[in-house]
Amino acid sequence: MVFEQMWRDLAPVGRSAATGGYHRQPWTAVDAELRAWFREEAERRGLAVEQDPLGNLVAWWRPAGTEGARPVLTGSHLDSVADGGAYDGPLGVVSALAAVDLLRERGTVPTRPVGVAVFVEEEGSRFGLACLGSRLATGQATWADVRHRRDAAGTALEDALAAADLGDDPAATGPDGLRWGWLADVEAFVELHVEQGRGLVDLGAPVGVAAGIWPHGRWRLDVTGRADHAGTTRMEDRADPVLTFAMTALAASKQARLAGQRATVGRVEVHPGAANAVPSRVSAWLDARADTEEALAQLVAGIERQARDRAARDGTALEVTAESVSPRIAFDADLAQRLAAGHERGGWPVLWTQAGHDAGVLAAAGVPSAMLFVRNPTGVSHSPEEHAEVPDCLAGVEALADALARLAA
Repeated sequence: MVFEQMWRDLAPVGRSAATGGYHRQPWTAVDAELRAWFREEAERRGLAVEQDPLGNLVAWWRPAGTEGARPVLTGSHLDSVADGGAYDGPLGVVSALAAVDLLRERGTVPTRPVGVAVFVEEEGSRFGLACLGSRLATGQATWADVRHRRDAAGTALEDALAAADLGDDPAATGPDGLRWGWLADVEAFVELHVEQGRGLVDLGAPVGVAAGIWPHGRWRLDVTGRADHAGTTRMEDRADPVLTFAMTALAASKQARLAGQRATVGRVEVHPGAANAVPSRVSAWLDARADTEEALAQLVAGIERQARDRAARDGTALEVTAESVSPRIAFDADLAQRLAAGHERGGWPVLWTQAGHDAGVLAAAGVPSAMLFVRNPTGVSHSPEEHAEVPDCLAGVEALADALARLAA
């Protein structure tokens, strides 16, 4: 099968031999290999590839007679979190190409152009802003907003792009010039994605349709104290930012559990990082998600309040910076119901997701958007154990092809 072959070809790229996880960060050598793979697959199908200055890609299927018609878009992303899973993102890209193949096998000729998109830096794992590529493509962020962002190694985004040598200079296009104007004319965007939870496992369904995305965001917590000697400084004389941070992480977990929401601290930097010294500063990143925007604001405010109370007792100082906040997104309800009801066995289930996606960014920009999920039997994501069975993946390809056939007809 074409799907399985594409998956085998893509599987080794960026994979760690030690853990089995993936390191597919944008604007790196691995990213260049992924980009080349996509271009080759597009060329094999006779699809014309378009690229913006940031590196967002779209491969176009434009049958005769579709000129001037509003296009239908599908696709996802190819980047991963550090040591992430194989399916988050790439499953949507591979399935989109396979869906084009399936439509051609069926003899379906769309009356609208069909595009397969690959958005860059969806995870935000390198420069800290999730869905960076789609935000810039839709004008929800500008080059001036992001060009000076730095990764963990201190490399600025503009320098990473220059090193990647993608062609056009984003700065030359002006502050808003990265926006793809044609996105405003997209008839619909459908993103297929591996489910990042156990909803479909519990429902016993291989495929589902997204109702929407919980509001979520990332907040940087900088706690400053006073560097000192680990042996000679009495405990009562210390201003230790690690203590403030530790209580904050525990408070975040407790408050999220009590409210039925989500709070995670997945990245911490301790300075200067010496085993025999009291640290001077701790920087940590809080990921918070909730079912409503009000609940999210209350969750973060409660965590911050407890952190400041603890900082006052520890003699430390706290600064909280919102780095990325996304509102609640309800996908086009009519579109979701059309996709769910189109299944011959009585309809795919419709469920909410707590994970952010490029489809949510396009929906916020006014593009009618929908998502299809493929069952993940482990329920684990952002981990090497993320998985989807081939029969479920093929069911996802069929569901996506059916969706594209209806939308592009």
